[in-house]
Amino acid sequence: MSKPSVYGETTVVGHIAARQQADIIVAARQLSSRRWWEIRDGYELVVSQIVIDECSAGDSVAANERLQLIDGIQVLDVSVDARNLAVQLMTRHGIPETEPRDALHISLAAVNGIQYLLTWKFRHIANAETRATIEQICRDCGYTPPSICSPDELLGA
Repeated sequence: MSKPSVYGETTVVGHIAARQQADIIVAARQLSSRRWWEIRDGYELVVSQIVIDECSAGDSVAANERLQLIDGIQVLDVSVDARNLAVQLMTRHGIPETEPRDALHISLAAVNGIQYLLTWKFRHIANAETRATIEQICRDCGYTPPSICSPDELLGA
C-alpha cells in the first residue's frame, strides 16, 4: 500500500524552523508543524522549486535552516500544465492575481495528483470562502484538487 502524498507549502517549513514564538497561536502552529514533521515518514512528502525559493529568502541563517529541513525531499517541476492551472485559479478568482505563488502551490499539487496540500496560509490557500471555487476550477481543468489542510488536521489522519 502506498503512502498518502503531501505537498509541503512554505509556511509549514517556516513554522518548523522558526525560533519559538511568544504569540500563543503561532507557538501552537509551530508545535503542530513539528509534531507532523515527526510523523512525515508515513507520507510521500514533496515540495517545489517555489517552496525552495521562498525558503531561500530572508535572513541567511534562517534560510539555511529551512533549506536543510527540506533537503532530500522530492521537488516537483513547475510544468506548463501547472502554470496553466495557476492562471485559471487566478483569472477565475480562486486565488487573487496578486498571489501567483499561492496559485502555483495549489496547481502543482493538483497537476501531480498530490492528495494533501499542507499549509498555514489561511488568507489565500486554506480559505473556507474560496475552497469550493478552487476545487471546482481544478476539476473543470481535469484535475482532482488536493485536500487543503493544516498540520493540525493531518495529525488526526
